[in-house]
Amino acid sequence: MTVQDEARAIAGDIAELRHAIHREPEIGLDLPKTQAKVLDALGGLPLSVTTGERVTSVTAVLRGAKPGPTILLRGDMDALPVKEETGLEYASRIDGAMHACGHDLHTSMLAGAARILSARQAELRGNVIFMFQPGEEGFHGARYMLEEGLLEAAGPEKPAAAYAMHVMSGLLPHGAFGVKPGPMLAAADQLHVTVTGRGGHASSPHNSADPIPAACEIVTALQTMVTRRFDVFDPVVLTVGSFHAGTTDNVIPDDARFDATVRTFSAEARERAQEQATRIVREIAKAHGLRADAEYVLGYPVTLNDEAEAEFLATTAGDLFGSERSVRRRNPVTGAEDFSYVLDEVPGAFVFLGATPAAKDWQSAPTNHSNIALFDDDVLADGAALYAELALRRLMTASS
Repeated sequence: MTVQDEARAIAGDIAELRHAIHREPEIGLDLPKTQAKVLDALGGLPLSVTTGERVTSVTAVLRGAKPGPTILLRGDMDALPVKEETGLEYASRIDGAMHACGHDLHTSMLAGAARILSARQAELRGNVIFMFQPGEEGFHGARYMLEEGLLEAAGPEKPAAAYAMHVMSGLLPHGAFGVKPGPMLAAADQLHVTVTGRGGHASSPHNSADPIPAACEIVTALQTMVTRRFDVFDPVVLTVGSFHAGTTDNVIPDDARFDATVRTFSAEARERAQEQATRIVREIAKAHGLRADAEYVLGYPVTLNDEAEAEFLATTAGDLFGSERSVRRRNPVTGAEDFSYVLDEVPGAFVFLGATPAAKDWQSAPTNHSNIALFDDDVLADGAALYAELALRRLMTASS
């Protein structure tokens, strides 16, 4: 049987696990119910399983019958603080929490791949690490797992390659796999700014030091910065999503505050964005006779696909499902992903899988993070098959 045949044979079990996880979504780094479901799904397989000390991660190692390198496969497990409105039979039963980004599919597909590969243990030349990760949605779960020895789970040598998959609604046609070499997703950092002046009566601004005009000028200057200080082919996105000042119309406040997200696609642009943005904030405030505090908080790094591994993944997907379903993407996505921490240590690739239900128009479908986003069970077997085939082929290539 091919891995596709094996994946289709257990598709019902994969979907059942996905629905169980979807009904009880958990947020952040502490996912005890999800962890228990994963452990139960892996029960009886010839795996060495460990759980995290600081987070509820699961690391499972399949040791092949023959010596060889190690391949790592990742599936993230956490949900979002979103109230689900899909009307699904297996919709979230936890108020204010939803698998709106499809991590329930990732976890289930990876568990399916573990079953497929476990049945082929005798032919494996090397090992496979199955990385079930909490806290992808802004909690740096991958970094915690790395700090707890993820890459050494199968032995002292780092994995030869690492792969992760992410279902998407509204980005790709149903069942299409999209990948590109180089930057796949952006680095995501935060800029927190407080401009401090001196409050007073709004009718006499000359007797105060108004922070609002200066803060507004800073926002405009930051927008100009990203188009005038950075190469258009190595772009920066800076968006102010929160701006707060004052309490009423006739009072000048003491301070004005705003928060921005900063997205970059190279380490060089990221470093320059931090330096230039904080300098602009301070100097414009100083020009107004005010003080400004600029806190630049580093988030996830750029998700960088290794060129050879990205091509290997695209070729493998094309061989399994047909060339029309293997899409070489031209541009990265401006979202961010903490699998970037793994790819900073190990060559590998991150791939998108179009999971909008086939009956719906994928181009107008609600996107990931929407409270009505839908992801199709029909892609589960294909995702599990691709995970398994990537490990099989990569171990074969590395051992030959």
